[in-house]
Amino acid sequence: MSLEIERKFLVKNLDFKIESFEKKYIKQGYLNADKNRTVRVRVSNTKAFLTIKGKSNKAGTTRFEWEKEIALSEGEELLLLCEPSIIEKHRYLIKKGKHTFEVDEFLGDNLGLIVAEIELNFENETFDKPNWLAKEVTGTVKYYNSSISKLPFKNW
Repeated sequence: MSLEIERKFLVKNLDFKIESFEKKYIKQGYLNADKNRTVRVRVSNTKAFLTIKGKSNKAGTTRFEWEKEIALSEGEELLLLCEPSIIEKHRYLIKKGKHTFEVDEFLGDNLGLIVAEIELNFENETFDKPNWLAKEVTGTVKYYNSSISKLPFKNW
């Protein structure tokens, strides 16, 4: 397993779309959304992935992550076995300095929620902050995808 180190931010406007170099449609669900471990199935365009994540550290920045690409047909079949409330979103990739931001614009029951994530090499790594970033929500559990699959944004 490897460590995932990331920070998460709300997004204050749609300016990020102009800077995006790639857009993907993502559909994902959880086979297990336990707070100590999650097992996620994700279908993104023509690829599918199975991901297991451990519990985050106290700051919410770091956790174990294991991900494996699986056949698209297997991913679509596994989505049928997931807990209720499949998440759908558009993901935009934006390069800033030596990092890439992933901005998720949620659809369906989470419409209106836009969250940006940046993966880092170490917890205190500095990075260029785009002007469209708003409040940092790293470690705020309600913004985890596994949480919004249980309590969608429309119900906040």
